[in-house]
Amino acid sequence: MNEKKFIKISESFFVDSEFKIALSEIGLNSIDDVFSFDGGTSLAKPELAKHRSRFQIEINSPETTLFLKRYNRPRPLTQIRNWLNHGIRRASMSSFDSIPAENLKEAGINTPKTIAAGEQWGMFFEKRSFIITEKIPGSKSLEQRLPDCFEQPATRENLKQRKEFITQLVRFVRKFHATKYRHKDLYLCHIFQNENGEFSLIDLARAFKPGLFGERFRIKDISQLYYSAPAKNFSKMDRLRFYLTYSGHSRLTKKDKIIISKIKKRAKRMGRHDIKHGRNIPFQS
Repeated sequence: MNEKKFIKISESFFVDSEFKIALSEIGLNSIDDVFSFDGGTSLAKPELAKHRSRFQIEINSPETTLFLKRYNRPRPLTQIRNWLNHGIRRASMSSFDSIPAENLKEAGINTPKTIAAGEQWGMFFEKRSFIITEKIPGSKSLEQRLPDCFEQPATRENLKQRKEFITQLVRFVRKFHATKYRHKDLYLCHIFQNENGEFSLIDLARAFKPGLFGERFRIKDISQLYYSAPAKNFSKMDRLRFYLTYSGHSRLTKKDKIIISKIKKRAKRMGRHDIKHGRNIPFQS
């Protein structure tokens, strides 16, 4: 967090000075307030771990939407696994959202703005932590809203617009991967776009720099994009254009074909998993 902009309200509670009054108005003045808070809209999911809770909060000054993520007494084994996965010696659960967001923003990747955060520790392990972020203004996820050219019957103009959109999306993904970060949840629901066509990346809790395994997780990211792109909107040509633009090649090489095979196999594996849980398979729907 930018220490110049964040102020300490109470022990283990830091807030962006612009939002101090707004949070106080809804009773958030301390870390105890955060963990007893039950306002807003719960964003609980069946698969959400017991130590995690999430809320959507509407505030008036300034008028905007905030998202609160809380981590309450995560198991030591869970914490150790996260430290190892992120290549960090020791860090709070909430910092896995804030650290990548800050680093990526410095690299020119739009990410959610952190409004408040805090953490408390025991002798060695985290007791609890939280982070509050602001909804990206004027943006919607690509899962919610694709450009009209993907919804309308194909015409010469629509195909031109599709090509332009795919090129812009590829540039964004390549710029993200150039930071050496890998998202691990790079589905269309986690890429937002505003009315000016600018992209943003959210849900960075799993994002990390894998070092020697960068290529493996790069392919995983691309596989998740491939998987989440609905078949009704993205043709085989659209998918091929995405890959060729991403690779910088005019035609597929032998290595490209191997990578595409891996992407398809991973997508099918994800599909089998979602079928078991009664979920839709976007790239086949």
